[in-house]
Amino acid sequence: MIRSRFSWKLAAGLLLPILLSTAIVGGIAIRTIEQDFMEEVRRSLAAQAALLRNVAADRLDQPRRPVLKQEVRSLGEEVGTRLTIIDAQGLVLADSQEDPSEMDNHGSRPEILSARSHGSGIATRYSRRLGVTVTYLALPIEDNGRLQGYARASLPLSGINRRLNHLGSIVALGAALAILAAVGLSLGLARNFVRPVHAMTAAAEGMAHGDYNRRLPATRADELGDLARALNRTAENSQNRMETIITDRNKLLSLLKGMVEGVVAVDREERVLQMNSAAGTILGASPEDSVSKPIWEVTRVRQVCDTLSRTLRSKRDVRDELRLATRSQDQVVEMMASPLLDGEGELAGAVVVLHDVSNLHRLQTVRRDFVANASHELKTPIAAIRALVETLIEDRSMPSADRERFLDKIWNQSMRLSSLVSDLLTLSRLESSPGGPELLPIDLRQPFRAAVQALSSTGEERGIAVHAELPPDPVRVLGDAEALGQLTTNLLDNALKYTGRGGQVWARLKTENGRALIEVQDTGMGIAPQDQARVFERFYRVDKARSRELGGTGLGLSIVKHVAANHHGDVLVESTPGIGSKFRATFPVQKDTTP
Repeated sequence: MIRSRFSWKLAAGLLLPILLSTAIVGGIAIRTIEQDFMEEVRRSLAAQAALLRNVAADRLDQPRRPVLKQEVRSLGEEVGTRLTIIDAQGLVLADSQEDPSEMDNHGSRPEILSARSHGSGIATRYSRRLGVTVTYLALPIEDNGRLQGYARASLPLSGINRRLNHLGSIVALGAALAILAAVGLSLGLARNFVRPVHAMTAAAEGMAHGDYNRRLPATRADELGDLARALNRTAENSQNRMETIITDRNKLLSLLKGMVEGVVAVDREERVLQMNSAAGTILGASPEDSVSKPIWEVTRVRQVCDTLSRTLRSKRDVRDELRLATRSQDQVVEMMASPLLDGEGELAGAVVVLHDVSNLHRLQTVRRDFVANASHELKTPIAAIRALVETLIEDRSMPSADRERFLDKIWNQSMRLSSLVSDLLTLSRLESSPGGPELLPIDLRQPFRAAVQALSSTGEERGIAVHAELPPDPVRVLGDAEALGQLTTNLLDNALKYTGRGGQVWARLKTENGRALIEVQDTGMGIAPQDQARVFERFYRVDKARSRELGGTGLGLSIVKHVAANHHGDVLVESTPGIGSKFRATFPVQKDTTP
């Protein structure tokens, strides 16, 4: 309460009129009394000077001056006033308190000069001899119109000053009492106003800091009560609005966070207002550290900054495409920027949506390549079959040996075409299955053994020794037996195709580091380092002539990669040209839940 500035302002507002009125009234009173005192002094001095003049009228001659001195002294003691007789030349003839012979000539004193010219003279001045302020009044002494001298009465004002000081003390005491009473009254009134004002201030500060639960007592029937009720309504409405804003903001943040598209919003000065994690990933920036920073400081991608600048300048939607070079491959991003408007329709900023279409571009590229490669691969056997059939039709007299040779080639090309279509259908099925095939608990030894047995005879026909190594215990995995058998078959078939007569192929099934491992190793021609990263691509062949000669489609290893990926596994190749190759496919082992 004591520190309340409002209380002191209110108290000052009440005290200032009291102080001013007290000072004015006191000053007027003291001034009036002082004037009355001075008038009383003047009348008293005038009466005493007139009495002195009567006494001295017939005693100014030289013989009677000693008697005059004695009478003046006695009269002065009786009336308590200093009396002085002065001749026409200003010489002091008698004085009730001083020796006339030691006194100066008074002919130039103001009261003497005024009495000479106006018949009466009064003056107030400081007396160095007495050390006090003295009022002097002089009357001329005349005899038949002839000036004989002056009768002067004087009175020190020290007594009057003491009385005036005493009166001033009384006035000051009264003013002090009035001020104390006013202070008490003003502080009481101020307390009555300040307490609810403090409560309202605290409530307003709480609302400024987000506390909308505080309510004020609204029992008063005056303006403060109306203000308290208004603040309560404001707090309730603000709380409802803030809850709505927070809910909407959380929904927006959740939506932005869950979007795969990047979103960046900036104000009119191109300072970041909002950035989601997807945009941070694309632009290489931290969404949390980017807020309130200029967009050109957040990212080095100049094209995004230019797109936002164009949108702010033109106030129109801007579309553009962004290409970013990454370590693995180029990233293609579609940008759509739009202006942000405030509630009055004025420009408030801009927002850009970044849609990463790299996968779509890659898919389109792969699709184009796939169509081109598939068309080329299908065209070759179809063209060969067509040419052979046309030759047979046109040459009806062809020898039987040649006809048999042509039919054998037609059969080989049709088998190649059948294998190619079969592999294409298998690859399409693997890629188009939503979520991959249904994975069931199986013993991996069964499809592995079946694949090895099916291709062992092929190895014997080509003079290649096929060695199979299986563990004695079951290898439990979650998988598709047919697909895993296809994986093993493709790896063995690939090894047999690129291994010469007298070579060897090892097919191993084992567990290693908690994972199931299918390993196929050969002593074939091997794969050059620059080709090892591409052998799993569709229609890619290390030796195209040999592959076509042996009926390869170029899709076997691509199918192996897709089967491994659908089983949450991986496939790797290790190869040395002229020595051989080793393919390793690993899969998670099913944990044993038997109690």
